Amino acid sequence: MRNILDLDRYPLDREGSAEWHALVDQSVAELEKNGMYNLEGFLRPAFVQQAVAEIRPIMDTNSYTHKRVHNIYFKPDIPELGAGHPALRKVETINHTVCADQLQDSIVRQIYEYEPLIRFLAATMNKAALHVMQDPLARVNVMSYRDGEALNWHFDRSEFTTTLLLQAPEQGGVFEYRTNLRSDDNPNYDGVAKVLEGQDPEVQQLNVRPGNLNVFRGKNTAHRVTPVEGKLDRMIAVFSYYEKPGVMFSAEEQLGFYGRTAA
Repeated sequence: MRNILDLDRYPLDREGSAEWHALVDQSVAELEKNGMYNLEGFLRPAFVQQAVAEIRPIMDTNSYTHKRVHNIYFKPDIPELGAGHPALRKVETINHTVCADQLQDSIVRQIYEYEPLIRFLAATMNKAALHVMQDPLARVNVMSYRDGEALNWHFDRSEFTTTLLLQAPEQGGVFEYRTNLRSDDNPNYDGVAKVLEGQDPEVQQLNVRPGNLNVFRGKNTAHRVTPVEGKLDRMIAVFSYYEKPGVMFSAEEQLGFYGRTAA
């Protein structure tokens, strides 16, 4: 794994060392301040290209096109809001997904299952332990956004999201986010409406580069990826880890996200 990941800069394989603790402390501080942290150049450039080359034939011929009109909550309604409330404005998301069972022996899957990475992520998230997802489709996905396509405004269901950018588009495809837009005690529907209307000055942008590992606290931070422009698609791997082992999607969830079930 040392040839694939820049473990000189990011000493995940030296757990417990002073360098390892320094990286954990720095990541925790960034997570508290910004709601995310980035490990720039985590995946070495040559292996960024190799990862894309491994996935490209599957992405171009056998990926699932996921197209959905949704609100920021991915729910049909919110009981305390009227159907016309601006916080329920409809937006559209389009992407193309390669599932975990299509990524056997790939670089992306090797990184996802790399135990020192999992232990490092747990330390930065203040978790006793994290586990890979058992779901054979959902545990690790690679998603592609092509010209005119976007991941629109939403909140994540999970507390943290871990992604690895593999390819950036020519233009567009910018990650936008509004940190701590809501809390468990305050849904802040009026604030959500301002974000959707483009009227929140606290929305920030982040240009992630290929090879960057990003850990993002997305449960209460609204975020989106702006529409991609140009011939190059935006390609990103999404890693799913949980505090409990054995997590699976329901057959209904698998069908909704991937157009098929594991069965």
